Amino acid sequence: MTTSRLRLLLTGALVAFSLPPWGWWPLALVGCAAYARSAVSPRNNRPFRTAAWWSLGWFVPSFAWMWWLNVPGYVLVCVLFAAMHGTAGAVASVVGRESPAHHRLALVVSHSLAEALRMSFPFGGVPFATLAISQAQSPFARLAPVGGVILITVAVLAVSMSTHRLRVVAALVAVVVVASPFGHTHADGSARFALVQGGGEQGTHAVTDRDPQRAFKAHLAATRTIMPGRGLVAVVWPENVANLSKRRFAGSMLHRDITAEASRLGVPVLVGITEDAGPKNFANAQVVVEPDGRISDRYDKKLRVPFGEWIPWRSAVESLGVSTALIPRDAVIGRTPAHLDVAGTRVAVAISWEGFFGSRVNEGVARGGRVVLNPSNGSSYTLSLVQSQQVASSRLRAREQGRTVMQVTPTGYSAFITPDGNVHGRTRIGEQRVIEREVELRSGRTVYSRTGNAPYIWALLVALALLVQGARRANRRGRS
Repeated sequence: MTTSRLRLLLTGALVAFSLPPWGWWPLALVGCAAYARSAVSPRNNRPFRTAAWWSLGWFVPSFAWMWWLNVPGYVLVCVLFAAMHGTAGAVASVVGRESPAHHRLALVVSHSLAEALRMSFPFGGVPFATLAISQAQSPFARLAPVGGVILITVAVLAVSMSTHRLRVVAALVAVVVVASPFGHTHADGSARFALVQGGGEQGTHAVTDRDPQRAFKAHLAATRTIMPGRGLVAVVWPENVANLSKRRFAGSMLHRDITAEASRLGVPVLVGITEDAGPKNFANAQVVVEPDGRISDRYDKKLRVPFGEWIPWRSAVESLGVSTALIPRDAVIGRTPAHLDVAGTRVAVAISWEGFFGSRVNEGVARGGRVVLNPSNGSSYTLSLVQSQQVASSRLRAREQGRTVMQVTPTGYSAFITPDGNVHGRTRIGEQRVIEREVELRSGRTVYSRTGNAPYIWALLVALALLVQGARRANRRGRS
């Protein structure tokens, strides 16, 4: 490997290590700035390779969690996303040829579009290890209620790559000041929730676990430590803990056990269930079990984890001799709205992976959700990459929507995240614990909640079109 490629890999690694669980958010700015310096260098005659090697340094460590699920998927994602950013670097070198300043602006626009693309393509998007997640506890996170992750991405790239950083910062501050009065939320009530984390070891899979009800038993034991009469509105269990691979949840022994606890406490229990949905499929849902045993509401997960809950091109993958034993069946796609009604309160719901998508959380809030629930399951992952980045992602969702996010998992991390992005009651990996909190129930919607990502993506496309026009004018001047 050449010295220049190694340098680009290390530059990309700075971005990777700005992400949780390793990082310190300024490293993303340093890594992006160093890449931009290489990209605009007169000696750089291979812009695609420059950007691709930088991106590999960013993505290879960041997506390491996929190695334990599906090696071909891990390789595909790293190569594909490096190719997206490689293309962005190549486009920027063409449309920004008018001057180094135009080249830097083109880098900001094209790499922002590459990040936006990978939030929706392929397989519905893989918005993991993003620049925005690296900034969940930085001043850039204050942009979330205005423009979500797209605006944060643009801001990080613009500040790190621009030659006029102070002007960029001033413009960002102006955007926040001007936009904030047009979208705000306010507290108009409160409710006390208990989140149950059963605990246990990481790196376990339902299909290989000798005791498939071990997680259920742990959560049942933890729930039995809760005393009635504490003013709770509901008790919340994580994703997948009621796991029935061969039958339905309703009427099962697991359903009866949960009903007994709901009856004892006098409040509904929200439970993550996995149940049979045919010979080739399973369902992943969050249900509300009332004290009388009724299942009063249900939300089925819509966005599935590629190579985690379904195998794209399964027959082709299996024909190559690649084992799909850890994901023998594919999750079905839910059709119900992304909310649950709990004791008179509407709760916006995004199950696990869906919490990485602002649009999925926004669906429930737009339909009246006053608090956000993110039941998840990170117990399959040996490392804490997914879990720690999910907390960071939940911090962004809380800010974007102006709502408290309740994140609950079987083995960690579980936490309450308030609308200002602060984390409360965060559990440790592996511990059994119940955390309770009186959370604000909020109304109103932020600017981002009303607009979504579309205006910012269109603005980037318009900026790219203007850069293309400028490049054409420069070409004409050069020929005349």
